[in-house]
Amino acid sequence: MKQITNENRVWHLIDLDGLTLGRAATEIANLLQGKSKIEFVRNADNGDYVVVINCSKFVITGNKSDQKMYRKHTGYIGNLKEVSFKELLEKSPDKIVYNAVYGMLPKNKLRDKMLERLKIYATSEHPHVNIKFEQKGK
Repeated sequence: MKQITNENRVWHLIDLDGLTLGRAATEIANLLQGKSKIEFVRNADNGDYVVVINCSKFVITGNKSDQKMYRKHTGYIGNLKEVSFKELLEKSPDKIVYNAVYGMLPKNKLRDKMLERLKIYATSEHPHVNIKFEQKGK
């Protein structure tokens, strides 16, 4: 089997301005896994790099902005932390995109390695300007 190195990985730029969050997260997860490549196998990490810009300008459907809650438990009794979608969107919209992509990746040891190649920025400015991208989105 062919070993994937950083020379074989492609950089993708995805602009979330006006895109639906769930559909964009699905596309990002597929790029991180390398599902569009011929050499795709589930047990190898052969995905690409993904840079997401304008993550504060995505669109969601339904009543998710009013009803969706992000929950985590610290492990101590009574320490369930809840943050609403609106609060998290104002505070850090990159965490919303990260959580959406995180949930769509396979639940195995490769997930963290895939997420290392995901770069998320709230505005259109990013430090990866000298890299040749394959443009996705708008």
